[in-house]
Amino acid sequence: MALNHAVASYNGVMDSQVLRLLDANFNRSREALRVLEDAGRFILDDSALSEAAKALRHELCQVMAGAAAEGAAWRDTPGDVGTSIATVAEGRREDVQAVVSAAGKRLSEALRCLEEYMKISSSEAAGKIEQIRYRGYELEKQLVTRLERVGKMAGVGVYVLLTTSMCYHPVMKIAKEIVEAGVDCIQLREKDRNDRDLVGLAQDMGDLCRSRGTLFIVNDRPDVALAVGADGVHLGQEDMPVAAARKVLGGRKIVGVSTHNAKELEAAVAERPDYLAVGAIYRSRTKSSVSVVGLEYIRQAREAYGGPIIAIGGIGPDTAAEVIAAGATGVAVSHAVMGDLAPGLVVEKLKKAVMA
Repeated sequence: MALNHAVASYNGVMDSQVLRLLDANFNRSREALRVLEDAGRFILDDSALSEAAKALRHELCQVMAGAAAEGAAWRDTPGDVGTSIATVAEGRREDVQAVVSAAGKRLSEALRCLEEYMKISSSEAAGKIEQIRYRGYELEKQLVTRLERVGKMAGVGVYVLLTTSMCYHPVMKIAKEIVEAGVDCIQLREKDRNDRDLVGLAQDMGDLCRSRGTLFIVNDRPDVALAVGADGVHLGQEDMPVAAARKVLGGRKIVGVSTHNAKELEAAVAERPDYLAVGAIYRSRTKSSVSVVGLEYIRQAREAYGGPIIAIGGIGPDTAAEVIAAGATGVAVSHAVMGDLAPGLVVEKLKKAVMA
């Protein structure tokens, strides 16, 4: 319900003062929702979150239609005593996540003001704004947690997959060496271990990674990732959907998906993972049955997906730079590290190539 008759609840000069207050908070709310909408649209390339913010903005405009017109007539920006009041914190944002958090807080505060003052003229309209406020809380949380997840993966240049049976050295020895060499992310990929052994190894590897600030991902198993406090899970084409994995892991854990062709790419993008693995870029010794898709597939993935892209398949220090130039944000390797006498040295070479 609009506030066409809001002034009837007041008298004299108070009418214009209240309308000015409603106008100011209506504008704050719309502006904050636009900031959230654009974060979903341009930063995260996430149509669902962008559309959710846009829907809230349009719904708010409908509820406030009458008051918006009347309030604008009483707007007095030059005479507003609050325009010159500012804090140091207002003039700086550390990162995109801080921008979104600030907008979310501004939205909830402005909506609360609208809700309370709307109660004077329309409990129905106040109730609608209350529901918009609750949905705004959820939207802020989803945006912030997704930014956290994507932000972590955006910093991954070298990603190593470890499988015990394929390691030249004991797997924990390799893990320790590559962590010390500066690997950005380790994925534990164990298809044949029983659950008890898998959890034990994952716990040890996760503890090592946490001690050095290295991301730790578990392949295929959201339950194991959750049990050992891993940073997330990586899903193949035959594993559970992204949405199902999120139900197990919650909103703060990373979920990545492997893709090998255009059809899989389209389906994976629709699931809104936090990163994509694309390949095989070159012939892979680890998965010889996977078709080689080449650098062009990285370019295709980059056009379809705005988030982190990890290229995989036959990549080594000599090819890492061209993979990054094609549009990948990082490279994933397995045999090139697991099968080498000096896995730490391989990681160091990969990091130099990725950063070149």
